[in-house]
Amino acid sequence: MSHTFHIPVLGLAFSVDTPLKVARYGIASTVSIVDDELLERMRKYHAEKQGLEFVPIYKGAPDSRARRITAYLNLLNDLVDEQVEQLKRMPFDQQTDLDRYFDLLPPSSTLRQGYELMQEYPDEAGKQIFQELLRQHLQKGAIDVNIMSKVDKMNFDEEGQYTGDENTDALAALRGFALSKLNSSIILSAGMNPKLYSYLEKFPDFFPNANGNLRKKVVLKVSDYRSALIQAKFLAKKGLWVSEFRIESGLNCGGHAFATDGLLLGPILEEFKQKRQDMVQELFKMYSAALTDKGIACTATPPQRISVQGGIGTAPEDRFLLEHYELDATGWGSPFLLVPETTNVDEGTLQHLAAATEDDYYVSAASPLGVLFNNFKSSTIQDQRLQRIEKGRPGSPCTKKYLCTNTEFTEQPICTASREYQNHKIKQLDALALPAEEYKEQFATITEKICLCEGLCASAYIKNDMLKPRESAAVAVCPGPNLAYFTRTYSLEEMVKHIYGQVNLLEGVQRPNLFINELNLYIDYLRKDISNHLKGWSDKKEKYLVKFRAQLQDGINYYKGLLPQIHNQTQDYLNKMYKELIVAETHLEALASGLIPA
Repeated sequence: MSHTFHIPVLGLAFSVDTPLKVARYGIASTVSIVDDELLERMRKYHAEKQGLEFVPIYKGAPDSRARRITAYLNLLNDLVDEQVEQLKRMPFDQQTDLDRYFDLLPPSSTLRQGYELMQEYPDEAGKQIFQELLRQHLQKGAIDVNIMSKVDKMNFDEEGQYTGDENTDALAALRGFALSKLNSSIILSAGMNPKLYSYLEKFPDFFPNANGNLRKKVVLKVSDYRSALIQAKFLAKKGLWVSEFRIESGLNCGGHAFATDGLLLGPILEEFKQKRQDMVQELFKMYSAALTDKGIACTATPPQRISVQGGIGTAPEDRFLLEHYELDATGWGSPFLLVPETTNVDEGTLQHLAAATEDDYYVSAASPLGVLFNNFKSSTIQDQRLQRIEKGRPGSPCTKKYLCTNTEFTEQPICTASREYQNHKIKQLDALALPAEEYKEQFATITEKICLCEGLCASAYIKNDMLKPRESAAVAVCPGPNLAYFTRTYSLEEMVKHIYGQVNLLEGVQRPNLFINELNLYIDYLRKDISNHLKGWSDKKEKYLVKFRAQLQDGINYYKGLLPQIHNQTQDYLNKMYKELIVAETHLEALASGLIPA
């Protein structure tokens, strides 16, 4: 790999064409393939921009969802390949994209060091040979794709007939990737979907070829070791190899937040480090047996990478994670929202993000999926939501229907952010004749949901001047809380050099260490959880909360033992971390009394 970091998926549209902006420099990034309408519009935009013919794939056409996804991914692949070929034809030492490729590489990269040696080479003929060797070693960054496994809506035809399991949203999206030209990975996130995982078997690209190589790889985004092993075993028994585990902080991340039961990132990484080799051996035994049953030869254990993402903010943190936990890569997501040349953030949202403080970022129940969602107070979709409530028309028109999961009032699922659902739910609430405060609280819970299908696409449409007449311009954005410490927009050079420690974009900024930041987020989460549970206390809830608190305490003890092993920070920094751990421990002890109500 050219780089030691990747750009994870950012919403639906923020990173939808990021490969066109960074892949030619060897930087891997991830595209969401949840919304085929978005991909079709982006395909039209980029095809026309490049002077290419665009043949639309209409929504009602056979297998349109999968075909749209395949067509867009093929376009990305072809355009990036052409960019790389153009790069190879460029001259050196003229500040071209070719020089930029090498300048962005980490200082430790042998390719970067070779480039620097080439510049000092005295013999012109030898220098030309050196340059050709460098050109041959150029690698494009991976164009990976993401599916939220459980965003898997069932689909029906015009007569209301179910179109079959292979045409549910997640399976059709997988098919779109599997049939594309891409030689890259599918990142499966948001938990296990056995039907989707089993469907991977249908496609030869996920199995090793005659040389033992995988044309398409499976990557699991996970929050702890146990769930990672369960999912990987399920796949291994089918002859499917997990090529990478992307460990993500439960709360200190962007997008949907999947909180663990108090298990913190440091102890999770430690468990992966200690058990990594045993896991590889256990999985390979199942994997090779399954391949043998399928008549596929398998002699060597395929590589298995481990990376981490969520809340990383400085080069020393990045290096410590890579070195101490023996990781293969890190993921830097939210900070790239402030790099206009790499992501789709409209100017208004960009300025709000640049000016935001810690208080502007919060974990909400705004997602129709019923999963915690990292929200941003200054997003225009919040303004729209409140305006609709004021007008007596809460909820959103539901046009895309990707997040339709609720059948409380209807035979076919509808979305809890939709006007239809919220009208039904508010009528139900009105009939209960609750006290004013309780009514207000439940009303707020109902109307907190926002339309992510439209909101997470709007920014790309605004930035690229693609917004249709009467189409909503309300933007939803879901950064991780770590973005609060980045206070302006940046160039790609600035952000990459910050990651590699060549510049410090957070010079003078008071920011907790990523482990401390996550710990405090979990303590706040526990505090709110205790408060919520007090209304309906039970032995089961008490047992859950006691376990949650105990795991947080175990995490604090682990970090106290870890401090002497952090060698790339100053003593003042480590002393501050220790004091912050003691403060967090005090807060946790204060919560203990709330775990058993009087």
